[in-house]
Amino acid sequence: MTESAYNSLSGQQRRRLVARAVLRPTLTSSLLVVLYFTLPIGERPTGRTELLLALGLLAVGVLIAYQARAIARSRFPRLKAVEAFALSVPWFLVIFSAAYFLMAHDRPGAFSEHLTRLDALYFTVTVFSSVGFGDIAPRSEPARVVTVIQMLGDLLLVGVAVRILLGAVQIGLRRRTEGDPQGD
Repeated sequence: MTESAYNSLSGQQRRRLVARAVLRPTLTSSLLVVLYFTLPIGERPTGRTELLLALGLLAVGVLIAYQARAIARSRFPRLKAVEAFALSVPWFLVIFSAAYFLMAHDRPGAFSEHLTRLDALYFTVTVFSSVGFGDIAPRSEPARVVTVIQMLGDLLLVGVAVRILLGAVQIGLRRRTEGDPQGD
């Protein structure tokens, strides 16, 4: 039913549907990056970096669970899954960027160099992509622990989260073939 439902849409309706699925995560990610660079984080050392990181990771888990449910109920679950993944990855990256930035300010010497917000985002993306240029490295044990947590989180995000989202797609497709018209 899903393929036929999508194929039954006019070209304009399909373009609008795809545009919405691309536009929402793009706008959300853009807003997230703007907030990351403009919010007054790290101006006073708080020592609560680990708590903020834990809460942020919990928020990513909740986001993935919410998205999985939305995918399973969606009229177009494949498109919704792409949108969900495109929303989850930037959240994950910005959370670690903020943690590294805060850690660098709370604990001077935690990294091989002082981290600006851009440096922290750059480091996060190099760890996420497994490139690791070696220009920035964690020096303190807490910084190394957070980096290891990110590496494991990267594997979980790419492996487990993708599996959860694909499972939700299968549920959504099954619902559609069984004739449940509910969803967007």
